[in-house]
Amino acid sequence: MYAIWRYGWTRAGQGCRDRPGKWPRPIRNLLAALKKAEEIRTYFANALVDTGAVRSVLPPYVVERLGLAIRGQRVAEYADGRKETVGVTEPLIIEIEGRDTLEEALVLGDEVIIGQTVLEKLGLFVDCINQRLVPNPAHPDQPVSKVK
Repeated sequence: MYAIWRYGWTRAGQGCRDRPGKWPRPIRNLLAALKKAEEIRTYFANALVDTGAVRSVLPPYVVERLGLAIRGQRVAEYADGRKETVGVTEPLIIEIEGRDTLEEALVLGDEVIIGQTVLEKLGLFVDCINQRLVPNPAHPDQPVSKVK
């Protein structure tokens, strides 16, 4: 099963780790080519864009509502240095600003977090002053992946 996490930016909150912000986003269980409309699950969440988090995070209740499988375990290290073994989901599609990527999410906590790997794969920067995500000026029309 796959999920899609669509991102919609609003002015409510801040966009940087030192001034964390939250914006509503629908999160959907979706593999459009293989699923019927009634099998697509949607969950609206307030997500934190955290440039200090490498990986993205989904709380257990969101994973359950989307019907995602836990496919393994990873060690997560918190900002205070604590470490904990947590679940990792099967891949899900994350869409932000019309760009999408396939990503696993760590399962922990009680809030949805968008981490660095998603932002990098989508070619998005955090504009802290204007509280928004912006495309990389070097390639504003689409994300570009370096391969060598």
